[in-house]
Amino acid sequence: MISYWIIFGGIMLVSMIVQWRFKSKFKKYSETPLSSGMTGRDIAEKMLHDHGIYDVQIISAQGQLSDHYNPANRTVNLSPEVYSGRSVAAAAVAAHECGHAVQHAKAYSWLQFRSAMVPIVSVASNLVTWVLMIGVLLMAFAHNPYVLAIGVAALAITTLFSFVTLPVEFDASKRALAWLDNKGITHSTVEHDGAKDALWWAAMTYVVAALSSLVTLLYYASMLLGRRD
Repeated sequence: MISYWIIFGGIMLVSMIVQWRFKSKFKKYSETPLSSGMTGRDIAEKMLHDHGIYDVQIISAQGQLSDHYNPANRTVNLSPEVYSGRSVAAAAVAAHECGHAVQHAKAYSWLQFRSAMVPIVSVASNLVTWVLMIGVLLMAFAHNPYVLAIGVAALAITTLFSFVTLPVEFDASKRALAWLDNKGITHSTVEHDGAKDALWWAAMTYVVAALSSLVTLLYYASMLLGRRD
């Protein structure tokens, strides 16, 4: 158990550092003006149209860093600072979210797999904390492993979802950067490197979250199997 807490603590520390770096990078590149003068909404609309996508709505969503693509209602949701922003960060984030819309339009396999998992992941994520807690108590006091086994299975589903998310996010960023460069929107070295740097740190938040989920899964799985340090 001690080794688990050391590893988990290390991952939590790395997570905090990554989150801090991502936010600081976003702030930095939000203050770096885009030479084209285009807003995030302009960029999103152009990228969608350049890929022949006209049935996706671009919406200004409340909240900081709340940007996301919703395949259920086909909307690109951009936070206010991205929607109206004329910065390198706004361009990178808007293009990234449209990258997901392009994935959807092209039936990108990893996005399809991820979308298919959403209903069961929603149920699993709502239950996992309570089921694991009850399962550990029953395991300790009643030697009943079945509830804990259900919790481990639910955690395994959410962990798988975290890892399936990784290729989806990296691919969306790859599409975004390629399009921004090809259209000359981030034509200078400063703009290109800034957009790439911002999206890289955003992706790292997903990597750390996936690793954290995996370590937690291994811990409870070892507990279920009776392997304790």
